[in-house]
Amino acid sequence: MNPFKKAFILPIILIAAVAFVVVQVKSKAPIEHKEAKFPTKTVEVITINKIPFRGRAMAFGNVEPAVLLKAKAEVSGKISYRHRKLKKGASLKKGTVLIRIEPTSYKISLNQSKAGLASSRSSLKQLETEEVSTRRSLNIAQKNLNVGLKELGRIQKIWNKRLIARSALDAEEQKVLQLRQQVEELKGKLASYSSRKSATKAKIAQSRSQVNQSKETLGRTEVRLPFDARIGSVFVEKGEFINAGGVLFEASGTQAIEITAQLPTRQFRPLLSSGLGHTEINFNNPANFSTIISKMKLKAKVRLVGDGDNSAHWDGELVRISESIDPTRDTIGLVVAVNNPYGGVIPGKRPPLLKGMYTAVEFLAPRHKMLVIPRRAIHQGRVYLVGKDNKLTIRAVEISYNQGEFTIIKSGIKAGEQLIISDVIPVIEGLPLAPVENKAYEKEFLKKAARKDINTSHGEQK
Repeated sequence: MNPFKKAFILPIILIAAVAFVVVQVKSKAPIEHKEAKFPTKTVEVITINKIPFRGRAMAFGNVEPAVLLKAKAEVSGKISYRHRKLKKGASLKKGTVLIRIEPTSYKISLNQSKAGLASSRSSLKQLETEEVSTRRSLNIAQKNLNVGLKELGRIQKIWNKRLIARSALDAEEQKVLQLRQQVEELKGKLASYSSRKSATKAKIAQSRSQVNQSKETLGRTEVRLPFDARIGSVFVEKGEFINAGGVLFEASGTQAIEITAQLPTRQFRPLLSSGLGHTEINFNNPANFSTIISKMKLKAKVRLVGDGDNSAHWDGELVRISESIDPTRDTIGLVVAVNNPYGGVIPGKRPPLLKGMYTAVEFLAPRHKMLVIPRRAIHQGRVYLVGKDNKLTIRAVEISYNQGEFTIIKSGIKAGEQLIISDVIPVIEGLPLAPVENKAYEKEFLKKAARKDINTSHGEQK
């Protein structure tokens, strides 16, 4: 083909092709646009309600006797008697004589004190007898004086008439003076009895005190158990000399035991708020501490750590709260008392609570209606709810505390709302939802939250 024709035809073909494409594009029907939407997400939900719920916390501590006696000798002397069962681990009854210190010297001292008391009493009785006799003598002397005065008056009248000699009047006057002197001496003697009796009574009181002291000292030579107890260490033997203040033995009371259970401080706040709420407390008044413990109304269940079937437990009572926090473990000590720890023993199943046993103490606060939701429904401080028109609503909540699989909500949601408990992907506010109520899970959740038995999950609280 001629090159000139080829060069002319190619541009015409290209222009025709472009024109064809333009005509095709313009004549094509417009593309139909559809609105993009997220697919509806099926989610499991439960309805939020206030339910009766009790705060729980688990603490651990060792058994200690509520009463621990470290008996000491109150007098010096040789041990003349030691009970044959006074050995470590023995159980003895209240009032049992365990130790007797040689009492001979103390009996002698008591007898001397009694003799002194008897002597003082005899002296007082003698003084009282003498006082009665002196009083009688004074009455007689007074009568003699009165007779003498009458006789003197008669002699004086006769003398005035000069019928007798002067010597007769002088003799009568001298006789009256002697009678006056006798009366005054008896009055003085009678007056002295009051002070003499007071001194003797004081001596009697002193002698009586010495007798009582000697009796008390003699009584201290015998050591009796003041309560039913189990014997610990024994430090003396029969025939051994011991000084006053020397340790004899140790004994633990069997009526009750105490456990200082160490509870993390983060777990103590829910227990405290459950019983006391947010009322103001004045800790300056020591009496308030007992009131606080009473108002908390905590129940305590004690079990042995490492017990096989974990079935044996004891009811305890919170009696004291430690005065300080353990800075190393960040725990507070709650002192729990258990009465009759040796009662109801079943060999192989329920042992007695012995000193040193390691125990778990579960504290249970009173039940209150609270907003309780599954802990798994919390997503970094937020929850997913089914909102208006079945759209996803994301909401921040304020958590009061967590307990195991439960979370107690302080604010942010309310009863009646639907809470999503399944995973949501993607998490986008307004995501269309197809909620499905999981009644079986909700029923099981409520059953666990309301359980009355001892907590075995030991869930963490924050």
